[in-house]
Amino acid sequence: MSTTAEPGLRERKKAATRQALHAAAMRLAIEHGFDRVTVEAVADEAGVSRRTFSNYFGSKEEALLYGERQRITLLIEQVRARPAAEPTWDALTAAARQFYLRLGELDPHWVAQSRLVRAQPALVAAQVQTFAALERDLSDEIAAHSGDDPGSVRVKMTSAVFLASLRVALHIWLDRPPGTNLWDLVSETLAEARRGFG
Repeated sequence: MSTTAEPGLRERKKAATRQALHAAAMRLAIEHGFDRVTVEAVADEAGVSRRTFSNYFGSKEEALLYGERQRITLLIEQVRARPAAEPTWDALTAAARQFYLRLGELDPHWVAQSRLVRAQPALVAAQVQTFAALERDLSDEIAAHSGDDPGSVRVKMTSAVFLASLRVALHIWLDRPPGTNLWDLVSETLAEARRGFG
């Protein structure tokens, strides 16, 4: 067997274990309520040890929010792929459009997770921490795109306002009747934010 294939296989196995733990946390939280979920129960549900769980996640909150981290990381990759000459807010909006249209039919588990997070103060706090880390990553991409200093007020504000716009759109969407188009709301919040920057 080729040694070059081994790291790829190892990484795929790690990703599969991480995904299995996230899925187990989601299932248990939806079925039994977040407060009744333990790290041990998540590990058992995923068929791994408590120690293995700890190798991947620091808490049940982190395991539950892993899907959200994945989605925002994918969005940041979309931002990275935008043409360098494109104005920053246009690049962010285009990346968001591509991301949301690529999502297509929304995964019911993701919708359930979003509702669950909103209803649990512990998850809201963990989500804020997750978004703070991702906001730093997005700031780096915005700075690379615009040529600005990553620590500048403009870059930090752009990153924060962009992610806040996505959160606001999601919260409005969760309160709307089924069939409401999420991208339409995201587009509207991004347009409002752009006017604020104007």
